[in-house]
Amino acid sequence: MSVRVSGARAAIGAILVLLGGCAGSGTGTGQSAAPTGLGGANALVPPGYGTLTQAQFTLELESGDLQIQITPLAESVIRLGAPDTYQRLTSISASARSSLRSRAREESPLFLVSMFSRAPEITYEPENLHIVNGGLRFRPIAIQAITPGWGGQRLRQQETQLAVYAFDPSIELEITLIVEYEGTSDTSWQTILNRLEAERARVRARVGAS
Repeated sequence: MSVRVSGARAAIGAILVLLGGCAGSGTGTGQSAAPTGLGGANALVPPGYGTLTQAQFTLELESGDLQIQITPLAESVIRLGAPDTYQRLTSISASARSSLRSRAREESPLFLVSMFSRAPEITYEPENLHIVNGGLRFRPIAIQAITPGWGGQRLRQQETQLAVYAFDPSIELEITLIVEYEGTSDTSWQTILNRLEAERARVRARVGAS
């Protein structure tokens, strides 16, 4: 990735570490009310054995000076992350799902979305981030701000804002998924799926050898 995207990842990573601590550490038991995704319960592996970084299962878009990252928070995905990554993301997911309870269904898939800019005074439209899946276009059902400035829809230079998006429960993570924002798109989900499947096989081998 470019230096600009790497800078966005560093800034977002620092914020997520702080947010994960505020939300509370993951339990390590792997128990969660969140949808499992990716084949349901059969695709779940025990947490704590994954090695992936968040960036390895995150979709990225650039719209001018605006950089967007979208991370699925399904258990079947985040359990393949390294232990600190899993704990951080599961804490954020649990906190957001509690806040979204009155606006989204329990089985609605959640995605962590970050907006970042290296240029001053960049604006963004949260509702214009869509998912195309199974030939259908999905708009967010509800959005829960994570950082306090999200509602301003404006970024200062080097600023990051984050929110958790809830989408329609009919979205399937195991098939082609495209993220779009105002004419830009990321179509790399199949590559991410292959990476997740390879890591899932490695995790099961580690569990079997332990």
